Amino acid sequence: MSTQNRRSSISLTKRPASLSKVPPTVPPEHAKKRVALSNVTNLRSNGGSRVPGRTSVSSGYQAPSASSIAKAKKVPSTFARTTSLSVSSTRKPNTRLSVKNTCVQGNDRLTRGVAPVLAPCSMDMSPSRTYEGSVSLDETMSTCDSLKSPDIEYLDNVDTIVASIERKSSDNLHISDRIDATAGSICKRDILVEMEKTDNVIDVDNNHNDPQLCATIACDIYKHLRAIENKKRPSMNFMETVQKDINPSMRAILVDWLVEVAEEYRLVPDTLYLTVNYIDRYLSGNLMNRQRLQLLGIACMMVAAKYEEICAPQVEEFCYITDNTYVKKEVLDMESSVLSYLKFEVTAPTVKCFLRRFVHVAQGSNEVPSLQLECLANYVAELSLLEYSMLCYSPSLVAASTIFLSRLILLPTKRPWNATLSHYTLYKPSQLRECVGALHRLFCNSPTTTLPAVRDKYSQHKYKFVATKSCPPLIPVEFFQDLSN
Repeated sequence: MSTQNRRSSISLTKRPASLSKVPPTVPPEHAKKRVALSNVTNLRSNGGSRVPGRTSVSSGYQAPSASSIAKAKKVPSTFARTTSLSVSSTRKPNTRLSVKNTCVQGNDRLTRGVAPVLAPCSMDMSPSRTYEGSVSLDETMSTCDSLKSPDIEYLDNVDTIVASIERKSSDNLHISDRIDATAGSICKRDILVEMEKTDNVIDVDNNHNDPQLCATIACDIYKHLRAIENKKRPSMNFMETVQKDINPSMRAILVDWLVEVAEEYRLVPDTLYLTVNYIDRYLSGNLMNRQRLQLLGIACMMVAAKYEEICAPQVEEFCYITDNTYVKKEVLDMESSVLSYLKFEVTAPTVKCFLRRFVHVAQGSNEVPSLQLECLANYVAELSLLEYSMLCYSPSLVAASTIFLSRLILLPTKRPWNATLSHYTLYKPSQLRECVGALHRLFCNSPTTTLPAVRDKYSQHKYKFVATKSCPPLIPVEFFQDLSN
Protein backbone atom coordinates (compact mmCIF):
# COMPACT_ATOMS: atom_id res chain seq x y z
CA MET A 1 0.00 0.00 0.00
CA SER A 2 1.40 3.40 -0.95
CA THR A 3 2.13 6.07 1.62
CA GLN A 4 -0.64 8.27 0.29
CA ASN A 5 -3.26 5.47 0.49
CA ARG A 6 -2.05 4.52 3.98
CA ARG A 7 -2.49 8.08 5.24
CA SER A 8 -5.94 8.24 3.68
CA SER A 9 -7.07 5.03 5.37
CA ILE A 10 -5.71 6.15 8.75
CA SER A 11 -7.53 9.47 8.51
CA LEU A 12 -10.77 7.67 7.73
CA THR A 13 -10.45 5.32 10.69
CA LYS A 14 -9.90 8.24 13.04
CA ARG A 15 -12.81 10.23 11.69
CA PRO A 16 -15.39 10.85 14.42
CA ALA A 17 -18.48 8.68 14.29
CA SER A 18 -20.63 11.79 14.07
CA LEU A 19 -19.12 12.55 10.67
CA SER A 20 -19.26 9.04 9.30
CA LYS A 21 -22.88 8.48 10.27
CA VAL A 22 -24.57 11.48 8.69
CA PRO A 23 -28.11 10.45 7.69
CA PRO A 24 -28.56 10.95 3.96
CA THR A 25 -31.29 13.17 2.64
CA VAL A 26 -34.31 11.16 1.58
CA PRO A 27 -36.13 12.09 -1.60
CA PRO A 28 -39.77 13.06 -1.08
CA GLU A 29 -40.99 10.01 -2.93
CA HIS A 30 -39.38 7.73 -0.30
CA ALA A 31 -40.56 9.69 2.71
CA LYS A 32 -43.08 8.41 5.23
CA LYS A 33 -46.59 8.32 3.82
CA ARG A 34 -49.62 8.87 6.01
CA VAL A 35 -52.94 7.35 5.07
CA ALA A 36 -55.18 10.27 4.22
CA LEU A 37 -58.87 10.75 4.76
CA SER A 38 -59.53 10.79 1.04
CA ASN A 39 -63.26 10.76 1.63
CA VAL A 40 -65.82 10.61 4.41
CA THR A 41 -68.15 7.89 3.22
CA ASN A 42 -66.59 4.56 4.35
CA LEU A 43 -67.32 2.50 1.25
CA ARG A 44 -64.79 1.13 -1.22
CA SER A 45 -65.21 2.19 -4.81
CA ASN A 46 -64.57 -1.35 -6.12
CA GLY A 47 -67.76 -3.17 -5.42
CA GLY A 48 -68.82 -1.03 -2.47
CA SER A 49 -67.39 -3.36 0.19
CA ARG A 50 -67.45 -1.99 3.69
CA VAL A 51 -64.21 -0.77 5.25
CA PRO A 52 -63.46 -2.62 8.51
CA GLY A 53 -64.09 -0.63 11.62
CA ARG A 54 -66.12 2.16 10.02
CA THR A 55 -69.77 2.90 9.57
CA SER A 56 -71.15 3.21 6.07
CA VAL A 57 -72.61 6.57 5.14
CA SER A 58 -72.90 6.58 1.38
CA SER A 59 -71.35 4.89 -1.61
CA GLY A 60 -68.37 5.57 -3.80
CA TYR A 61 -65.75 6.64 -1.24
CA GLN A 62 -63.40 5.10 1.29
CA ALA A 63 -62.19 6.33 4.66
CA PRO A 64 -59.18 4.74 6.34
CA SER A 65 -59.48 3.00 9.65
CA ALA A 66 -57.30 3.65 12.65
CA SER A 67 -55.50 0.33 12.14
CA SER A 68 -54.55 1.21 8.58
CA ILE A 69 -53.13 4.52 9.77
CA ALA A 70 -51.17 2.75 12.47
CA LYS A 71 -49.62 0.40 9.89
CA ALA A 72 -48.50 3.37 7.83
CA LYS A 73 -46.46 4.83 10.69
CA LYS A 74 -42.86 3.76 10.13
CA VAL A 75 -41.30 6.34 12.45
CA PRO A 76 -42.05 6.38 16.21
CA SER A 77 -44.78 8.87 17.02
CA THR A 78 -42.55 10.55 19.60
CA PHE A 79 -40.47 11.85 16.71
CA ALA A 80 -43.41 13.82 15.37
CA ARG A 81 -42.99 16.85 17.60
CA THR A 82 -39.39 16.60 18.83
CA THR A 83 -37.46 17.55 15.74
CA SER A 84 -37.68 20.38 13.29
CA LEU A 85 -36.53 18.35 10.29
CA SER A 86 -38.79 18.48 7.27
CA VAL A 87 -41.41 15.73 7.48
CA SER A 88 -41.65 15.08 3.79
CA SER A 89 -38.00 15.27 2.80
CA THR A 90 -35.74 14.02 5.59
CA ARG A 91 -37.36 10.86 6.98
CA LYS A 92 -35.79 7.65 5.85
CA PRO A 93 -37.63 4.34 6.14
CA ASN A 94 -36.15 1.82 8.57
CA THR A 95 -34.01 4.51 10.20
CA ARG A 96 -34.59 5.07 13.89
CA LEU A 97 -34.12 8.60 15.18
CA SER A 98 -33.85 9.37 18.86
CA VAL A 99 -36.43 11.49 20.60
CA LYS A 100 -34.28 14.43 21.57
CA ASN A 101 -31.29 14.51 19.21
CA THR A 102 -30.27 13.58 15.70
CA CYS A 103 -28.64 10.17 15.88
CA VAL A 104 -28.44 6.93 13.95
CA GLN A 105 -28.78 3.47 15.37
CA GLY A 106 -25.97 1.17 14.35
CA ASN A 107 -23.79 -1.58 15.81
CA ASP A 108 -26.16 -1.97 18.75
CA ARG A 109 -25.47 1.50 20.09
CA LEU A 110 -26.69 5.04 19.64
CA THR A 111 -24.16 7.35 18.02
CA ARG A 112 -24.70 11.07 18.13
CA GLY A 113 -24.74 12.40 14.60
CA VAL A 114 -24.27 15.75 13.02
CA ALA A 115 -27.66 17.29 12.44
CA PRO A 116 -28.31 18.25 8.84
CA VAL A 117 -29.45 21.69 7.85
CA LEU A 118 -32.64 22.40 9.79
CA ALA A 119 -35.81 23.38 8.03
CA PRO A 120 -38.00 26.20 9.34
CA CYS A 121 -39.38 25.36 12.76
CA SER A 122 -42.62 23.44 12.50
CA MET A 123 -42.55 21.37 15.69
CA ASP A 124 -41.50 22.09 19.22
CA MET A 125 -38.40 20.81 20.97
CA SER A 126 -37.99 20.10 24.65
CA PRO A 127 -34.67 20.97 26.28
CA SER A 128 -35.04 18.29 28.91
CA ARG A 129 -33.49 14.82 28.91
CA THR A 130 -35.85 11.92 28.45
CA TYR A 131 -33.62 8.92 28.95
CA GLU A 132 -29.94 8.15 29.38
CA GLY A 133 -28.05 8.72 26.20
CA SER A 134 -30.57 11.10 24.70
CA VAL A 135 -29.39 14.66 24.36
CA SER A 136 -31.56 17.58 23.33
CA LEU A 137 -30.67 19.75 20.39
CA ASP A 138 -30.26 22.68 22.74
CA GLU A 139 -27.51 20.84 24.62
CA THR A 140 -25.50 20.28 21.46
CA MET A 141 -25.31 23.99 20.68
CA SER A 142 -22.10 25.88 21.30
CA THR A 143 -21.74 27.59 24.66
CA CYS A 144 -18.48 29.35 23.89
CA ASP A 145 -18.13 32.62 25.77
CA SER A 146 -16.92 34.33 22.64
CA LEU A 147 -20.36 33.88 21.11
CA LYS A 148 -22.20 35.57 23.96
CA SER A 149 -23.70 38.95 23.31
CA PRO A 150 -22.37 41.81 25.46
CA ASP A 151 -25.89 43.26 25.65
CA ILE A 152 -27.36 40.24 27.44
CA GLU A 153 -26.90 39.36 31.10
CA TYR A 154 -25.93 35.68 31.34
CA LEU A 155 -26.70 33.92 34.60
CA ASP A 156 -25.53 30.41 35.42
CA ASN A 157 -27.19 29.90 38.79
CA VAL A 158 -30.90 29.04 38.77
CA ASP A 159 -31.59 30.84 42.04
CA THR A 160 -29.88 33.93 40.67
CA ILE A 161 -32.02 33.78 37.55
CA VAL A 162 -35.24 33.53 39.56
CA ALA A 163 -34.18 36.36 41.85
CA SER A 164 -33.27 38.52 38.86
CA ILE A 165 -36.65 37.90 37.20
CA GLU A 166 -38.54 38.67 40.40
CA ARG A 167 -36.53 41.86 40.92
CA LYS A 168 -37.16 43.11 37.38
CA SER A 169 -40.84 42.21 37.59
CA SER A 170 -41.26 44.11 40.83
CA ASP A 171 -39.48 47.14 39.40
CA ASN A 172 -41.46 47.19 36.15
CA LEU A 173 -44.88 46.14 37.39
CA HIS A 174 -44.70 47.71 40.87
CA ILE A 175 -45.66 44.45 42.57
CA SER A 176 -45.96 44.81 46.32
CA ASP A 177 -44.45 42.25 48.66
CA ARG A 178 -47.70 41.75 50.54
CA ILE A 179 -50.91 40.71 48.81
CA ASP A 180 -54.25 41.28 50.48
CA ALA A 181 -56.18 38.16 49.51
CA THR A 182 -59.49 39.29 50.90
CA ALA A 183 -59.50 42.72 49.31
CA GLY A 184 -58.82 41.39 45.81
CA SER A 185 -61.28 38.52 45.81
CA ILE A 186 -63.43 39.13 42.77
CA CYS A 187 -65.54 36.02 43.34
CA LYS A 188 -66.99 37.16 46.63
CA ARG A 189 -67.62 40.68 45.40
CA ASP A 190 -69.01 40.40 41.89
CA ILE A 191 -69.64 37.16 40.08
CA LEU A 192 -71.36 35.35 42.93
CA VAL A 193 -73.81 38.05 43.96
CA GLU A 194 -76.73 35.86 42.91
CA MET A 195 -75.61 32.88 44.97
CA GLU A 196 -75.79 32.62 48.70
CA LYS A 197 -72.52 31.86 50.38
CA THR A 198 -72.48 28.67 52.42
CA ASP A 199 -69.99 27.21 54.86
CA ASN A 200 -69.47 24.18 52.57
CA VAL A 201 -67.89 26.18 49.75
CA ILE A 202 -64.12 25.73 49.42
CA ASP A 203 -62.08 28.71 48.29
CA VAL A 204 -60.12 27.42 45.27
CA ASP A 205 -58.69 30.84 44.38
CA ASN A 206 -56.59 31.28 47.48
CA ASN A 207 -53.23 30.56 45.84
CA HIS A 208 -51.79 33.96 44.98
CA ASN A 209 -48.22 32.72 44.64
CA ASP A 210 -48.76 30.96 41.30
CA PRO A 211 -49.30 33.60 38.59
CA GLN A 212 -50.66 31.01 36.16
CA LEU A 213 -53.72 30.48 38.36
CA CYS A 214 -54.69 34.17 38.08
CA ALA A 215 -56.31 33.92 41.50
CA THR A 216 -57.40 37.55 41.74
CA ILE A 217 -59.10 37.66 38.33
CA ALA A 218 -60.04 34.00 37.72
CA CYS A 219 -63.74 34.60 38.35
CA ASP A 220 -63.74 37.68 36.14
CA ILE A 221 -62.22 35.60 33.33
CA TYR A 222 -64.86 32.93 33.78
CA LYS A 223 -67.62 35.51 33.86
CA HIS A 224 -66.37 36.96 30.57
CA LEU A 225 -66.21 33.50 28.93
CA ARG A 226 -69.77 32.77 30.02
CA ALA A 227 -70.92 36.09 28.55
CA ILE A 228 -69.42 35.55 25.10
CA GLU A 229 -69.76 31.78 24.65
CA ASN A 230 -73.13 32.06 22.91
CA LYS A 231 -71.77 34.65 20.45
CA LYS A 232 -69.15 32.22 19.08
CA ARG A 233 -71.33 29.12 18.90
CA PRO A 234 -72.31 27.45 15.60
CA SER A 235 -75.87 26.87 14.49
CA MET A 236 -77.56 23.90 16.14
CA ASN A 237 -79.34 22.73 12.96
CA PHE A 238 -77.06 23.61 10.05
CA MET A 239 -77.09 20.00 8.80
CA GLU A 240 -80.85 20.23 8.24
CA THR A 241 -81.11 23.82 7.02
CA VAL A 242 -77.85 24.58 5.17
CA GLN A 243 -75.98 21.45 4.14
CA LYS A 244 -77.20 19.25 1.28
CA ASP A 245 -74.24 16.96 0.48
CA ILE A 246 -72.92 16.10 3.96
CA ASN A 247 -74.52 14.66 7.08
CA PRO A 248 -73.63 14.22 10.78
CA SER A 249 -71.90 10.89 10.14
CA MET A 250 -69.50 12.51 7.68
CA ARG A 251 -68.75 15.25 10.18
CA ALA A 252 -68.03 12.62 12.85
CA ILE A 253 -65.62 10.79 10.51
CA LEU A 254 -63.76 14.04 9.83
CA VAL A 255 -63.46 14.91 13.54
CA ASP A 256 -62.32 11.36 14.33
CA TRP A 257 -59.54 11.72 11.74
CA LEU A 258 -58.55 15.14 13.10
CA VAL A 259 -58.18 13.60 16.56
CA GLU A 260 -55.61 11.21 15.09
CA VAL A 261 -53.82 14.05 13.30
CA ALA A 262 -53.66 16.13 16.49
CA GLU A 263 -52.27 13.15 18.40
CA GLU A 264 -49.71 12.40 15.69
CA TYR A 265 -48.40 15.97 15.62
CA ARG A 266 -48.66 16.43 19.41
CA LEU A 267 -50.92 19.46 19.12
CA VAL A 268 -52.30 20.99 22.29
CA PRO A 269 -55.93 20.09 23.12
CA ASP A 270 -57.13 23.65 22.58
CA THR A 271 -56.10 23.39 18.92
CA LEU A 272 -58.43 20.43 18.39
CA TYR A 273 -61.39 22.11 20.12
CA LEU A 274 -60.93 25.34 18.18
CA THR A 275 -60.65 23.37 14.94
CA VAL A 276 -64.05 21.74 15.49
CA ASN A 277 -65.51 25.12 16.47
CA TYR A 278 -64.27 26.71 13.21
CA ILE A 279 -65.60 23.80 11.14
CA ASP A 280 -69.08 24.00 12.65
CA ARG A 281 -69.25 27.79 12.43
CA TYR A 282 -68.20 27.71 8.77
CA LEU A 283 -70.67 24.95 7.93
CA SER A 284 -73.42 26.98 9.62
CA GLY A 285 -73.39 29.48 6.76
CA ASN A 286 -71.62 27.89 3.77
CA LEU A 287 -72.76 25.05 1.56
CA MET A 288 -70.02 22.41 1.48
CA ASN A 289 -69.31 19.61 -0.99
CA ARG A 290 -68.28 16.32 0.59
CA GLN A 291 -65.11 16.15 -1.53
CA ARG A 292 -63.95 19.39 0.07
CA LEU A 293 -64.92 18.58 3.66
CA GLN A 294 -61.46 17.28 4.51
CA LEU A 295 -59.96 20.42 2.95
CA LEU A 296 -62.09 22.48 5.33
CA GLY A 297 -60.86 20.35 8.23
CA ILE A 298 -57.15 20.86 7.58
CA ALA A 299 -57.63 24.57 6.84
CA CYS A 300 -59.43 25.07 10.15
CA MET A 301 -56.77 23.07 11.99
CA MET A 302 -54.06 25.21 10.40
CA VAL A 303 -55.79 28.39 11.60
CA ALA A 304 -56.24 26.94 15.10
CA ALA A 305 -52.61 25.78 15.21
CA LYS A 306 -51.38 29.24 14.25
CA TYR A 307 -53.45 30.64 17.11
CA GLU A 308 -52.53 28.10 19.81
CA GLU A 309 -49.23 26.40 18.97
CA ILE A 310 -45.75 27.76 19.58
CA CYS A 311 -44.50 26.24 16.32
CA ALA A 312 -47.47 25.41 14.11
CA PRO A 313 -47.11 22.82 11.30
CA GLN A 314 -46.45 24.31 7.89
CA VAL A 315 -49.01 24.29 5.11
CA GLU A 316 -46.95 21.66 3.26
CA GLU A 317 -47.40 19.30 6.19
CA PHE A 318 -51.16 19.69 6.07
CA CYS A 319 -51.03 18.83 2.37
CA TYR A 320 -48.81 15.88 3.20
CA ILE A 321 -51.17 14.33 5.76
CA THR A 322 -53.89 14.26 3.11
CA ASP A 323 -51.54 12.34 0.80
CA ASN A 324 -51.37 15.49 -1.34
CA THR A 325 -55.05 15.25 -2.17
CA TYR A 326 -55.07 19.04 -2.02
CA VAL A 327 -52.32 21.36 -3.21
CA LYS A 328 -50.92 24.28 -1.25
CA LYS A 329 -52.99 26.89 -3.09
CA GLU A 330 -56.25 25.08 -2.30
CA VAL A 331 -55.41 24.97 1.40
CA LEU A 332 -54.47 28.65 1.48
CA ASP A 333 -57.61 29.62 -0.42
CA MET A 334 -59.77 27.66 2.02
CA GLU A 335 -57.93 29.23 4.96
CA SER A 336 -58.68 32.68 3.52
CA SER A 337 -62.33 31.75 3.05
CA VAL A 338 -62.64 30.51 6.65
CA LEU A 339 -61.01 33.60 8.12
CA SER A 340 -63.13 35.90 6.00
CA TYR A 341 -66.35 34.20 7.04
CA LEU A 342 -65.33 34.21 10.71
CA LYS A 343 -64.34 37.89 10.32
CA PHE A 344 -61.01 36.93 11.90
CA GLU A 345 -62.77 36.31 15.22
CA VAL A 346 -60.73 33.21 16.03
CA THR A 347 -60.96 33.55 19.81
CA ALA A 348 -63.82 31.36 20.98
CA PRO A 349 -64.69 29.81 24.37
CA THR A 350 -64.62 26.03 23.96
CA VAL A 351 -65.39 23.15 26.29
CA LYS A 352 -61.68 22.94 27.08
CA CYS A 353 -61.59 26.54 28.34
CA PHE A 354 -64.28 25.82 30.93
CA LEU A 355 -63.09 22.30 31.66
CA ARG A 356 -59.68 23.54 32.76
CA ARG A 357 -61.36 25.77 35.34
CA PHE A 358 -63.91 23.18 36.48
CA VAL A 359 -61.29 20.46 36.98
CA HIS A 360 -59.40 22.83 39.25
CA VAL A 361 -62.59 23.46 41.22
CA ALA A 362 -63.44 19.75 41.41
CA GLN A 363 -59.99 18.94 42.75
CA GLY A 364 -60.41 21.42 45.59
CA SER A 365 -61.95 18.78 47.84
CA ASN A 366 -59.29 16.15 46.98
CA GLU A 367 -61.89 13.40 47.05
CA VAL A 368 -60.64 11.63 43.92
CA PRO A 369 -57.18 11.24 42.35
CA SER A 370 -56.59 14.48 40.50
CA LEU A 371 -54.89 13.00 37.43
CA GLN A 372 -57.57 10.34 37.04
CA LEU A 373 -60.31 12.97 37.19
CA GLU A 374 -58.55 15.25 34.71
CA CYS A 375 -57.90 12.49 32.14
CA LEU A 376 -61.41 11.09 32.48
CA ALA A 377 -63.01 14.51 32.06
CA ASN A 378 -60.88 15.18 28.96
CA TYR A 379 -61.92 11.81 27.51
CA VAL A 380 -65.65 12.47 27.97
CA ALA A 381 -65.25 16.00 26.57
CA GLU A 382 -63.50 14.76 23.41
CA LEU A 383 -66.21 12.15 22.90
CA SER A 384 -68.69 15.01 22.74
CA LEU A 385 -66.78 16.56 19.82
CA LEU A 386 -67.84 13.69 17.56
CA GLU A 387 -71.54 14.16 18.19
CA TYR A 388 -73.40 16.70 16.11
CA SER A 389 -76.32 16.51 18.54
CA MET A 390 -74.14 17.92 21.35
CA LEU A 391 -74.07 21.32 19.64
CA CYS A 392 -77.37 22.16 21.29
CA TYR A 393 -75.58 22.46 24.65
CA SER A 394 -73.36 25.41 25.50
CA PRO A 395 -69.63 24.71 26.08
CA SER A 396 -69.85 25.60 29.78
CA LEU A 397 -72.80 23.24 30.25
CA VAL A 398 -70.94 20.39 28.52
CA ALA A 399 -67.86 21.03 30.69
CA ALA A 400 -69.91 21.03 33.90
CA SER A 401 -71.75 17.86 32.85
CA THR A 402 -68.40 16.25 32.04
CA ILE A 403 -67.23 16.87 35.60
CA PHE A 404 -70.50 15.47 36.95
CA LEU A 405 -70.16 12.24 34.95
CA SER A 406 -66.44 11.85 35.67
CA ARG A 407 -66.96 12.12 39.42
CA LEU A 408 -69.82 9.64 39.17
CA ILE A 409 -67.59 7.10 37.37
CA LEU A 410 -64.76 7.46 39.90
CA LEU A 411 -67.03 7.53 42.97
CA PRO A 412 -70.30 5.79 42.01
CA THR A 413 -71.79 5.82 45.52
CA LYS A 414 -71.01 9.45 46.31
CA ARG A 415 -73.01 12.45 45.22
CA PRO A 416 -71.10 13.89 42.21
CA TRP A 417 -72.14 17.53 42.68
CA ASN A 418 -71.44 19.65 45.72
CA ALA A 419 -71.78 23.21 46.92
CA THR A 420 -68.31 24.19 45.70
CA LEU A 421 -69.04 23.12 42.13
CA SER A 422 -72.40 24.88 42.15
CA HIS A 423 -70.75 27.98 43.58
CA TYR A 424 -68.10 28.30 40.87
CA THR A 425 -69.80 26.80 37.80
CA LEU A 426 -73.13 28.56 38.43
CA TYR A 427 -74.94 25.35 37.47
CA LYS A 428 -77.32 23.39 39.66
CA PRO A 429 -77.60 19.59 39.36
CA SER A 430 -81.08 19.83 37.87
CA GLN A 431 -79.73 21.98 35.02
CA LEU A 432 -77.20 19.27 34.10
CA ARG A 433 -79.58 16.34 33.89
CA GLU A 434 -80.23 16.31 30.13
CA CYS A 435 -76.63 16.93 29.09
CA VAL A 436 -75.28 14.39 31.58
CA GLY A 437 -77.66 11.81 30.14
CA ALA A 438 -76.35 12.45 26.62
CA LEU A 439 -72.74 12.15 27.75
CA HIS A 440 -73.58 9.02 29.72
CA ARG A 441 -74.91 7.35 26.56
CA LEU A 442 -71.79 8.37 24.63
CA PHE A 443 -69.52 6.88 27.29
CA CYS A 444 -71.45 3.63 27.52
CA ASN A 445 -71.52 3.22 23.72
CA SER A 446 -67.86 4.13 23.16
CA PRO A 447 -66.56 0.51 23.30
CA THR A 448 -68.73 -0.41 20.29
CA THR A 449 -68.29 2.76 18.27
CA THR A 450 -66.97 2.60 14.70
CA LEU A 451 -64.92 5.78 15.27
CA PRO A 452 -62.29 4.62 17.77
CA ALA A 453 -59.72 7.46 17.66
CA VAL A 454 -60.71 9.07 20.96
CA ARG A 455 -61.08 5.76 22.78
CA ASP A 456 -57.74 4.47 21.46
CA LYS A 457 -56.08 7.71 22.52
CA TYR A 458 -57.32 7.52 26.10
CA SER A 459 -56.61 3.80 26.39
CA GLN A 460 -52.91 4.60 26.71
CA HIS A 461 -50.87 4.59 29.90
CA LYS A 462 -50.15 8.32 29.75
CA TYR A 463 -53.90 8.93 30.06
CA LYS A 464 -54.26 6.37 32.86
CA PHE A 465 -56.36 4.00 30.71
CA VAL A 466 -59.48 6.01 31.55
CA ALA A 467 -61.24 4.82 28.37
CA THR A 468 -61.33 1.29 29.81
CA LYS A 469 -63.23 2.29 32.95
CA SER A 470 -66.78 1.12 33.42
CA CYS A 471 -69.67 3.47 33.96
CA PRO A 472 -72.75 2.80 36.13
CA PRO A 473 -75.62 1.78 33.82
CA LEU A 474 -78.04 4.10 35.62
CA ILE A 475 -77.63 7.43 37.36
CA PRO A 476 -79.70 7.77 40.56
CA VAL A 477 -82.39 10.42 40.21
CA GLU A 478 -81.56 11.90 43.60
CA PHE A 479 -78.13 12.95 42.29
CA PHE A 480 -79.89 15.59 40.17
CA GLN A 481 -81.76 17.12 43.07
CA ASP A 482 -80.69 20.67 43.84
CA LEU A 483 -78.62 21.17 46.95
CA SER A 484 -80.33 22.85 49.89
CA ASN A 485 -78.54 25.89 51.30
